[in-house]
Amino acid sequence: MDMSRIESVLTRIEPHLPPGAIVTDENERKTYECDGLAVHRTVPALVIRVTSTAEVGLTVRACHEFDVPFVARGSGTGLSGGAQPHAEGVLIVMSTMRDILDIDPAAQRAIVQPGVINLNLSNEANPDGYYFAPDPSSQSVCSIGGNVAENSGGAHCLKYGFTTNHVTGVTLVTAQGDIVDIGGQAPEYPGFDLLGVLCGSEGTLGIVTEVTVRLTRLPEAVETLLIGFESTDAAGEAVSDIISAGIMPAAIEMMDALAIEAAEKAVACNYPDGAGAVLVVELDGPAIDVDLERETVIARARDHGAGEVRVAVDDVERGLIWKGRKSAFAAVGRISPDYIVQDGVIPRSRLGPVLASISTIAEECGVRVANVFHAGDGNLHPLVLFDGSIEGQTELAETASGRILDLCLSEGGSITGEHGVGSDKAKFMPRMFTNEDLDTMQILRCAFDPDYLSNPGKVFPTPRLCGEPPRRTSGEHPLQAAGKAELF
Repeated sequence: MDMSRIESVLTRIEPHLPPGAIVTDENERKTYECDGLAVHRTVPALVIRVTSTAEVGLTVRACHEFDVPFVARGSGTGLSGGAQPHAEGVLIVMSTMRDILDIDPAAQRAIVQPGVINLNLSNEANPDGYYFAPDPSSQSVCSIGGNVAENSGGAHCLKYGFTTNHVTGVTLVTAQGDIVDIGGQAPEYPGFDLLGVLCGSEGTLGIVTEVTVRLTRLPEAVETLLIGFESTDAAGEAVSDIISAGIMPAAIEMMDALAIEAAEKAVACNYPDGAGAVLVVELDGPAIDVDLERETVIARARDHGAGEVRVAVDDVERGLIWKGRKSAFAAVGRISPDYIVQDGVIPRSRLGPVLASISTIAEECGVRVANVFHAGDGNLHPLVLFDGSIEGQTELAETASGRILDLCLSEGGSITGEHGVGSDKAKFMPRMFTNEDLDTMQILRCAFDPDYLSNPGKVFPTPRLCGEPPRRTSGEHPLQAAGKAELF
């Protein structure tokens, strides 16, 4: 590793940063070596804990000047390796930028720093009758900057949309260190949709240091139902039938028997005994509408063989129902020493056949798969369970995980719904997009980051050189020859 450039960056920025901002100790740097996808680990050459837009701009300008790659990191809860550091780069930690700068109920807007925890914003807005609608399962620990980077969703994105639908403006530190404002408090701005480009760009276009978000009015009524079924097939058919009846629940979540087993061991959520699958259905809106929708949902579920139907009578019961679902990812650690969290999308009408195919894949690969997913929009989160201490099991689990993504693509779906591509799924991008598609996306990236310094190695399997004309790849790519990129 050539540390001279890192030393140059350090010399440039150290006089302007407060005590404790710079982390050089190797053991302390190791605490940042991965995000929630712990299978990919890289120790950053330097860690900077920033507290302001000015400090981010200062750090990025120094990185740009000395040709040093940089990666932004929030809470580190991502599941695709999006915040995996660069071994010869600077990790810019945003989690200390956690101020809610303004809440304006009249305008239904809030301005926050990127380190603000998702759920904390809703808690602050609740007394005024508002909340922040995007709610990833990790909302009690994930940060809004990371939500913007990955365009996170959550259980309620079925009705309310993903993060991109709730962002109206950002302050961006470009890959050159310039500070620019994009959007603002208005609902829409003329010209190119740069906000749409930035949301979900996974930190490859620059670093967001302030976010202006929409706040959503708290509904008059909320009802949460827990419905047990004998099988995932029956539950999947019920989902399609409920939505075809013209009902748009705030959320419809499904868990299979293995996921239920894990949740029971972890949080004692008391789901229906012997259920092969459960649906968590949440309805919200005017009380009269919720009452009518509840009866329709129950009737449609009964049509598909629903067993126990439980309607939460208060916030305590509602919280317990959701606790089982939201603990599911971590809960599988109770039934398996290791697991891979996958994230793919299919048409919801194909839930039954796809789940059957996933069972076949699991059997053929000799692993178990627990299924937890946003059934309403077909966003699957299969949890591939394995024991990494047994020789060959990690490889079998990775094979199963890849085959599940191929299955999603064969059904007309996607390799990710909300976790992002990061470093984990970059090799799958050519299976979903043509060379021309990938070239077009990378031309856009080059417009923002021609020096390829902002979160390099993410999203694209083989980065293109900026200024290189669009063409089909032939021969060895220059970055491949330099050992900076791998051709999949």
